[in-house]
Amino acid sequence: MLSRLNRLAWLCMALSFSWSLGAHAAGDGAPGDPALGQKKFYTCYGCHGVENYRNAYPDYAVPRLRHQHASYIVAALQEYKSGERPHATMHAQAASLSDQDMEDIAAYLQGPEPTKASTVVKGKTPTQVAACVACHGVNGLGVEAELTPKPAVIGGQHFDYLSQALTAYHNGRRKNVVMDGMAQLLKTDEDVKIAAEYFASQESPLTTATTGSK
Repeated sequence: MLSRLNRLAWLCMALSFSWSLGAHAAGDGAPGDPALGQKKFYTCYGCHGVENYRNAYPDYAVPRLRHQHASYIVAALQEYKSGERPHATMHAQAASLSDQDMEDIAAYLQGPEPTKASTVVKGKTPTQVAACVACHGVNGLGVEAELTPKPAVIGGQHFDYLSQALTAYHNGRRKNVVMDGMAQLLKTDEDVKIAAEYFASQESPLTTATTGSK
């Protein structure tokens, strides 16, 4: 098992490197300004700033974004802007943002310090997440390896959001050079459910980005 996880880790880092080339080509703004980012985030509070707010169709909880990695936020916004992530509202929002706007918003959402990797695990780690662990860490809080952009913090994220995201990667609705292949390792809907439930159950710094959140 360990050798298999090592191979997956090397694959993840290699794919992440190729992903990073596209991410940097898409957006090379100056380092983000969190104060400006908080102001630019004002149109996002209507969904992402409301506890337990839900996407209408399909029905799932809007993801928690506070304390998410800044580089991941930028990469995700670029994917919404390009259409690699299909979501009409998010495409419209991202299309209105410059590369610098994205950097500023991402700096605000991350906060002063990025989330640190941890090996503290809640519950038993299922075999279905063996591939996920290589990049996202054993509890969804990441790994020590330098990956650019940083894979999303998924520990403590909403179960139904994780489930629909994995399903979208699996069926090709979302396009991402790393996740397209990784999602195929979850062969059944039950595999997706197990993986999503496991990561959603972990302790996490992720919170809803309300105007008063810390």
